[in-house]
Amino acid sequence: MIDQDTAILIVRQWAANQGWAFAEPLNLVTRRSWKGATVRYEIETNVGQKGTKARFVIDASTGAVIDSGYLAR
Repeated sequence: MIDQDTAILIVRQWAANQGWAFAEPLNLVTRRSWKGATVRYEIETNVGQKGTKARFVIDASTGAVIDSGYLAR
């Protein structure tokens, strides 16, 4: 199980490997199972700002990037 800080480090590295900008502020949402266990993290960059945005979904148990998207403006 990874924590929120580790999830952010993972997506920073993922974005760098893809050549994507990684702008702050960030929004991190923790998604939980019905039993209350953390299942995944959803992270969005450049929240509330104009410009480039990236979105990531991270598996909380493995740290794998499940989904990602990028809007270069």
